[in-house]
Amino acid sequence: MHNKPYIVIMAGGIGSRFWPYSRRKRPKQFLDILGTGRTLLQMTYDRFRQLASPEQFFVITYRKYVDLVKEQLPELQDYQILSEPNRKNTAPCIAYAGYKIHSIDPNATMIITPSDHLIQQENKFFKSIKKALVAANEPGRLVTLGIKPNRPETGYGYIQYVEGSGKDALKVKTFTEKPNIKLAKAFIDSGDFVWNSGIFIWKCASLIQAMEKHMPDLAEVFQEGEEHFGSEGEADFITKAYLQFKNISVDYGLMEKSSDVYVILGDFLWSDLGSWQSLHEVREQDEDENVIEGNVMLYGTKKSYIKSDSGKLIVVEGLENYLVSDTDNVLLICPLDGEKRFRQFVSNARKKGEDYV
Repeated sequence: MHNKPYIVIMAGGIGSRFWPYSRRKRPKQFLDILGTGRTLLQMTYDRFRQLASPEQFFVITYRKYVDLVKEQLPELQDYQILSEPNRKNTAPCIAYAGYKIHSIDPNATMIITPSDHLIQQENKFFKSIKKALVAANEPGRLVTLGIKPNRPETGYGYIQYVEGSGKDALKVKTFTEKPNIKLAKAFIDSGDFVWNSGIFIWKCASLIQAMEKHMPDLAEVFQEGEEHFGSEGEADFITKAYLQFKNISVDYGLMEKSSDVYVILGDFLWSDLGSWQSLHEVREQDEDENVIEGNVMLYGTKKSYIKSDSGKLIVVEGLENYLVSDTDNVLLICPLDGEKRFRQFVSNARKKGEDYV
């Protein structure tokens, strides 16, 4: 038995809120979005290498991205890359990883992490992870990391915990989807809410037990298919299994229903890099709070994000809180906080031609 945890990186998303830089052929987790020389997926792998050796990693991704994962993480063997035939949200994907790892190592503990988050102050981050690993040793426990909020953010989900319910691991009272600004302010004022990081820590056995209780349909499919793991028949089994699954998040399917959920409070700098605006907050800015990537001249422009890969000179005057993103065959100019419209942009651009998305 390994005392090292297994690291499961979820890397199947489409990244449409970073269009036109993030495209369906190469979504944001496969891009060097922070200008570090490593993609977000590679940065996530690098971070967790402190805790686990390469053979402890699994990446779960959409089947069309398997080759991208292989190219970016050549350290992984083929069996460590789990391929999803279609996107059904986080519950099926986490269940697939959990049942598969359990078939390899019944005592395994897994850490599930998104592939596209920014975590600074890694020493503080790993202190929280180590506390979570201790808490997850208790049979049946589902543990998640909550981030102490520093502003009333409407782009994140929130976790409310029971104060004084434990030393490190606090009992979770409620999960709340993204709130409006008034509610977000009330959450901050009440002091017992943290941001939901989407990072989960538990024993595979605890996950399976919770699945059997709260998502029996899903559990039944994976139980029946257990003998296919690691065999030639695995891909066929998964293709059939995914046809039966509803599109459901692990938060909704398990975390909101289980009475055995605990949160570890993390006090490190974290961003889910969910939008151009969140990227603007973490990138280096000039004296007018602009983020500039490319060959750019600005006049009377503030709090904007100007990005161009083309090398052509971009001259901008008089914009505030704007995004100008010039990538490949698309130029996008819109308010920096306009990500609510991105679905519409992308779906209308698709009508103009598949090569625009």
